[in-house]
Amino acid sequence: MLNKNQISQYHKNGYLTGIQIFDRIGAGYYREQFDALEKKEGREKCQTGLQSRHFEEKFIWEIASNPKILDCIEALMGFNILLLASHFFCKYGNGETATKFVAWHQDVTYWGLEPPTTMTAWYAIDDSDVENGCMRCIPGSHNKGLRDHGKSSIEGNLLSINQEVRVSDVEDKSAVDFILKAGEISLHDGAIIHGSSPNRSDRRRCGLTLRFIPAHVRQVSENSLRKEWRPILMRGEVKYISGVEKAPF
Repeated sequence: MLNKNQISQYHKNGYLTGIQIFDRIGAGYYREQFDALEKKEGREKCQTGLQSRHFEEKFIWEIASNPKILDCIEALMGFNILLLASHFFCKYGNGETATKFVAWHQDVTYWGLEPPTTMTAWYAIDDSDVENGCMRCIPGSHNKGLRDHGKSSIEGNLLSINQEVRVSDVEDKSAVDFILKAGEISLHDGAIIHGSSPNRSDRRRCGLTLRFIPAHVRQVSENSLRKEWRPILMRGEVKYISGVEKAPF
């Protein structure tokens, strides 16, 4: 799935984007599956409340275990791969009155992992663009270590404990938008600084985040939700971690 140039660019910049996983028909099928889940759970729950539902919903597991996605993860992380979690981020279009956003942050800050090595595949259920609040990142920021996170002073932050990292004006101006068509993924390092703006459109922007770790990574403290992760071995073998779950389907 990835060539040498893409692999080099990922390690340099901390991200890749626009990688097609499903064609239009496949993307439409999985959007319909999410639409049905949304109808059942309600918009409020779907905004950020659907976490690790790959244990109950077969279509989520199908996306998470897709060989094309796993090939990308293997090319960048190595053969021994664990799926740490899945999480939907769904922002609904509210035009100019929209307030929901994701503050600048680094994923691994509150995940309780040692070493803090992770990678996220962000799968686009819907088209994701600047107008509807696509993800953004600061290229290369993953190479500068973890920063202290405070609390956001702006109402509407969708992060679990309202965390936010301060960035300079220069960093903010260097940010790159992850514009994706439904059925595509972006990949980002767990230490890269990223976030997203409010959805100012009249369209939904839904993405499924798939969190992966190498099999030698251990959980040494509770995550931000004060819970233990439920990792699943996707490829290879586990030598240093206990409590690995079985594939749900």
